Amino acid sequence: MFKKILIANRGEIACRVILTARKMGIKTVAVYSDADKDARHVELADEAVNIGPAPSRDSYLQAEKIIAACKQTGAQAVHPGYGFLSENAGFAKRVEEEGIVFIGPKHQSIAAMGDKIESKKLAGAAGVNCIPGVNDAIETAEKAVEIAKGIGYPVMIKASAGGGGKGLRVAFNDKEAFEGFTSCRNEAKTSFGDDRVFIEKFVEEPRHIEIQLIGDSHGNVIYLNERECSIQRRHQKVIEEAPSPFISEATRKAMGEQAVLLAKAVNYQSAGTVEFVVGKDQSFYFLEMNTRLQVEHPVTECITGLDLVELMIRVAAGEQLPLTQDQVKRDGWAIECRINAEDPFRNFLPSTGRLVRFQPPRQSMFAAEMAQLHGVRVDTGVQDGGEIPMFYDSMIAKLIVHGTDRQDAIEKMREALNSFVIRGISSNIPFQAALLAHPKFVAGDFNTGFIAENYAQGFRAEDVPHDDAGFLVALAAYVNRRLLDRAAGISGQMPGHGVTVAEEFVVVGLGEGGQNIHASVLVRDFQAQSGSSVIETGGIRYEICSRWHLGGARIRGTVNGQPFSAQVERGVGRNPLAVRISHNGTQFDSLVLSPRAAQLHALMPHKAPPDMSRYVLSPMPGLLAEVSVQVGQKVLAGERVAVIEAMKMENVLFATADGVVGKVLAAKGESLSVDQPIVEFV
Repeated sequence: MFKKILIANRGEIACRVILTARKMGIKTVAVYSDADKDARHVELADEAVNIGPAPSRDSYLQAEKIIAACKQTGAQAVHPGYGFLSENAGFAKRVEEEGIVFIGPKHQSIAAMGDKIESKKLAGAAGVNCIPGVNDAIETAEKAVEIAKGIGYPVMIKASAGGGGKGLRVAFNDKEAFEGFTSCRNEAKTSFGDDRVFIEKFVEEPRHIEIQLIGDSHGNVIYLNERECSIQRRHQKVIEEAPSPFISEATRKAMGEQAVLLAKAVNYQSAGTVEFVVGKDQSFYFLEMNTRLQVEHPVTECITGLDLVELMIRVAAGEQLPLTQDQVKRDGWAIECRINAEDPFRNFLPSTGRLVRFQPPRQSMFAAEMAQLHGVRVDTGVQDGGEIPMFYDSMIAKLIVHGTDRQDAIEKMREALNSFVIRGISSNIPFQAALLAHPKFVAGDFNTGFIAENYAQGFRAEDVPHDDAGFLVALAAYVNRRLLDRAAGISGQMPGHGVTVAEEFVVVGLGEGGQNIHASVLVRDFQAQSGSSVIETGGIRYEICSRWHLGGARIRGTVNGQPFSAQVERGVGRNPLAVRISHNGTQFDSLVLSPRAAQLHALMPHKAPPDMSRYVLSPMPGLLAEVSVQVGQKVLAGERVAVIEAMKMENVLFATADGVVGKVLAAKGESLSVDQPIVEFV
């Protein structure tokens, strides 16, 4: 077995590999860019080597620097994680040539199956059903339009080296095919250094289901059941689960056996995933093979009780697989939510900056423990006070739950999301909560178009209606009563002028989630020692009991005898007295006032925000990659104005109205902050 391995990656997957290596008694080496010098994976590893500037092309994509770090530290093997160089056959070959073991498939297998175009040809030759399309690289946008028209819309435009939703577009007409081809090539070149693009038919109402494989150097390949990955937004997975609530046992077996045949055809050794698109009649077609560990591998670990990273390391060391196909378990149900640094209420724009608070719901656990405990697991590469840089992927954590069945897993995930505290940046937790509560998701009735169909206008606060708004009001009043109790107990107050606490209050809702709330509340029988109180509002009685301590971000307790978890944040928005209650994806901002104060508050004038309609503003922090207009130019609504790069994605800004450019206020290459003006119209 290896004595020391190097992890050629960053973030949560680097931490994930380090934890398994530590469990196996293997020393670890981390590599890091200038932006990651204080990152968690650097702290966890036994050694760390700086490999260059923040942009991945200058650091994590530099194969020679990683090989040099191996030689410098004496690392015997390299685990590539996923992304970056994990599916780069040239990198795997160079590592092998230097006498270092690549913890992944052999470079020949990566070359054969990692390339989306070549893998489809191989699959077709092996008799695997493939989607109609053109698998040769396309050179021009005009040719892409011609091919798309020949196949018939809609079509999927994909980068040959793509993955993780990068370099992928769906086109429904000639204009979208032309523009999608250009964007795909640009994204592919930036993210993967390979701008080849191909086109295939887009199967409507499809399911995205994948088979997890593991193979060794002794000719053994087994499949470890399937994962349901159909909940996607812009072709990036949002929620994954295992098993699938859709396919039959016969389909599972057929897909698994085809995946194994395909892997054996290229002498596959290590963990890998064969992805299929599955029709409503359970017919399935080969999409691609990912010759690496997948982001969503934890759900497979949960239901099988296996540690896939450990299996990868043991296979790379020449060991034989410790189990056969008949010994693969399928225990319970697992769900994974990708927790991303993005603002779902602003069209999921990237959110970067410092994590003022980062408190996951519970300590991470390994796969074997999860299988026994049916618990909660968090895989992350960040920590309190850490920085979310704009140079890398938006995912900051994976929240995984394992339940006895699907309903149990959904309930555990909703509770875990309630307990996941993230402050300082925006996250997609409210969106995840809304998805988990959606009746169609709960019923297992969805396909890859689920998010596009149900959230066609974007995601808004009203998309997460709370099933008991009175509870949010009562909890806000309860928190306020606890705060007043502390204020009343402060020593040294002037006689006759101390804080006195009445029983009557008015809760005034603020913002989109509470504009129509103006509720009278009675707070009675408050017991400071036990943390219990009775709150009455709208004719409903809520008996709340909690050990919540002032300043705590989480509040746990019981309401009318039933357990709950929620989050509390004070001083939100521009009002230092406002209290935010977050529960089941709903954010309820309010002021808890005395009846007289509420009357006076209603008379306060509203300050309208400044008119910024003449400006094109940066909707996110990012790098200004392109300014497409110049001073004096007449611009029509819908025309391209600027391009911003953030978290490996290209975001195009368009004019919302006709106008003439008066000033260009930011230059190409400049780092932008949220709402920073880029162009001013006259």
